[in-house]
Amino acid sequence: MTSPTHLAPAGTGPRSLRRARPRYGERAIQGLLLTAALVSVATTVGIVVSLIPPTVEFFERVSFADFLGGTEWTALFSSPQYGVLPLLSATMLITVIALVVAVPVGLGAAIYLSEYANRRVRAALKPMLEVLAGVPTVVYGFFALSFVTPRLREWWPGGTGPDFQNALAAGLVMGVMIIPTIASLSEDAMSAVPDALRDGAYALGSGRRTVSVRVVVPAALSGIVAACVLGISRAVGETMIVAIASGNQAVLSWNPLAAMQTMTGFIAQAGSGDVPVASFEYKTIFAVGALLFVITFVMNVISIRLVRKYREVYE
Repeated sequence: MTSPTHLAPAGTGPRSLRRARPRYGERAIQGLLLTAALVSVATTVGIVVSLIPPTVEFFERVSFADFLGGTEWTALFSSPQYGVLPLLSATMLITVIALVVAVPVGLGAAIYLSEYANRRVRAALKPMLEVLAGVPTVVYGFFALSFVTPRLREWWPGGTGPDFQNALAAGLVMGVMIIPTIASLSEDAMSAVPDALRDGAYALGSGRRTVSVRVVVPAALSGIVAACVLGISRAVGETMIVAIASGNQAVLSWNPLAAMQTMTGFIAQAGSGDVPVASFEYKTIFAVGALLFVITFVMNVISIRLVRKYREVYE
């Protein structure tokens, strides 16, 4: 019986598994990707480094208890008070209003695009939905001020802000702004669910609604959670809508019809150029910014834990 080694052509030896020549293109691409990752990390480090010195100087004069527990924020007044609770409560209230609008509408749109719409409808509607994400936020702010606010003044009289600027108008329009983020990312997560799960559910006699709600949504839960957290992060960090439509009055109130000022709204107001850079009032911007950074960081950590907990791996 002939050995397999005798079947090789004459004059040929064993082939080397090493590359014949180095692939410089792959190394260049690898270097570019590494640079992009390092730029992201360096940007985060730069933000932290820029926040720390002014924030430390701020807390040398203001205690953590007064900052986190105080109910009055008059940092730019002649008799300043540095209780950040009014800014924090306004940020949370407007974010909750935005989520009440964005999560049901965004998930509903995602379920329709993923499970009900045919290819032509999906190809037409999804780009139209994502166009909303490219609208400048200042346009949303003027829409809230010029259209939503007058409607609220007609339906619910008695607002406390100038021209009836209020948290509800800002929250509603902010919810519309983050609908494309939640809808698009959730639809991508649902579309990634294997068709075998759908086919198995249909084979057991389930209807389309049951398959969508009880099979596809739980299977794509990690992606949906990530989309919602990203929407929350964008709502918490939004500036122009709240600066234009919420009223910019730092009051501690849970009344959505009251004028309020969020953390980002105060940063925009104080950083507009009227406050001297070397003054203590200017350092309040960094203290509020540091708190906003910590809140966003904690939300991202929670998001990562939830995504890892509910992640489904399919073969």
